[in-house]
Parts: sequence; C-alpha cells; structure tokens
Amino acid sequence: MSEDNKIVENPQAGVRKKILLVDDDREIVESMRIALDASGYEVVVARDGNQGLALAEREDPDLVILDMMMPKRSGFLVLEKLRRTRPVPLRVIMITANEGNRHKAYAETLGVDDYIRKPFAMDRLLDSVTRLLK
Repeated sequence: MSEDNKIVENPQAGVRKKILLVDDDREIVESMRIALDASGYEVVVARDGNQGLALAEREDPDLVILDMMMPKRSGFLVLEKLRRTRPVPLRVIMITANEGNRHKAYAETLGVDDYIRKPFAMDRLLDSVTRLLK
C-alpha cells in the first residue's frame, strides 16, 4: 500500500470513512492527508482531475475534497461528471484559491456541499468533513 493510501480505523465511530483528496499541490495534499489520517479517516489521493474521476469510481469514497484548478480536468468538470454519472451523489467539498463569487455560485449550482477558500484553517476543513459525514 502506498504512503498516500493509508487505512486508519476511526476509533470514535468504529467504522472508517473513506475520503478522496483530488489536488495537484503536494504540500496541501500532505497537510490535509495528515490531518484527516489523525482524525481516523481512510485517505486516497489523486493528483489531477482524470485520476480523481477514476479513483472515485474504483474506490467509492464517502466524501471528495476537490481542488478547483488542476491539470487535465478542472474541479468543475470533475464535479459535473460526478453529478451526471453517480446514482447516489457523493458529498463534495471544493477548495480553491480563487476569490471570485461567480465560481462559488457555479459550484453551488453543480451541487457542491461546501466551498472553502485557500488558505484555510485545517479546523475549518475538519469541521466540514465531520458535518458532511454524519
């Protein structure tokens, strides 16, 4: 098993929830992975939008944390495809450095569950994850 795909039992729930991180920024991914791992989640990592879609299909995560701007396929295109092809919608948190409200509004029309602007406090992300996975 690779370093990016560690499996951790969630001691509070007794059942581990799987989170797919889709982001091309290695430092941000590693920070999120460490925080989510410490909180008891199983973490799977994709480095671009195409890999994110493939892993979403193969791994069937409970939640996706999706960067907006990525190589090969943007977060918007990934979200659009996930919404069109999955019978049961995945929970999705979109993260972005983009300041524009237009992008947030578009993400909301696509059905994003939360929208977090970078830089963000890790507690903000963990609170959102906890709320969405209840």
